[in-house]
Amino acid sequence: MLEKSFGLIFFLKVPRHESNIRTVYFRITVDGIPKEASTRRKWDIERWNQKTERAVGTKEDAKSLNFFLDSLTTKIHEIKAEIMYTGKPITSQKIMDHVMGRITPRARVLEEFQKHNDEMKALIGNGYTEATLERFSITKNHVTAFIKLKYNASDLEFSDLNFEFIKDFEFYLRTVRKCANNTTLKYISNFKKIVIRAIDKEIIIKDPF
Repeated sequence: MLEKSFGLIFFLKVPRHESNIRTVYFRITVDGIPKEASTRRKWDIERWNQKTERAVGTKEDAKSLNFFLDSLTTKIHEIKAEIMYTGKPITSQKIMDHVMGRITPRARVLEEFQKHNDEMKALIGNGYTEATLERFSITKNHVTAFIKLKYNASDLEFSDLNFEFIKDFEFYLRTVRKCANNTTLKYISNFKKIVIRAIDKEIIIKDPF
C-alpha cells in the first residue's frame, strides 16, 4: 500500500551539554508522522554539512561515516519496498522497527507449520475437514524430510527461505518422492499458504515464491 509521503533525514542531535561532538540521528517520516533513532555514530559538527546530510571532507573517517549512512539509506528504502510489496500499510513505526531489529522474534518454518495444523485440527467441523488436515500434515512431513535431506537440519528460520529453496523442494517432490505434477503443485500450494500466514503475522516481509 503506497504511502502519501515519505521522508528520511540525517542530523546531529544537540546534546544536553554543549559540545561539538554530537550523535548522528536519522528521522523517518511517513504521512507526517516522524520516528527518529540514533545511528550510534558520533561526529564533529564542524565537519558536518546539514544540506547534504553527510560528513565533510576526504579523510577516511568521513568516508567511513558517509558509506555507513549511504548503506543505511539503502536498507531503509529496501525495507519500505518490501513492506509495500506485501500490500500492508507503510508506517514510520513499522519501518523503524525493522531497521532497529524490533520485529517478531525469529520463527521457525516447521514450528509455524505445526501451529497452523494444530489450529486447523481444532477447527475441524467448523470450516475444515479431516481430509484437509491430512493434506497439510503430509505436506509438513515432506517439508520436514526435505529440510533434513538438503540442510541436515531439524528446522529452518523463515529468513532462510528463498526462491532456490522453493525450486529445490519442488524438484525433491518430483524426483525423490515421485509425486505426480498435480500432487506436487498441491503440496507447493499448501506450503505457500504457510509462508503467506507468516507474512500476515509479519514474521517475514518478503515472499520467496
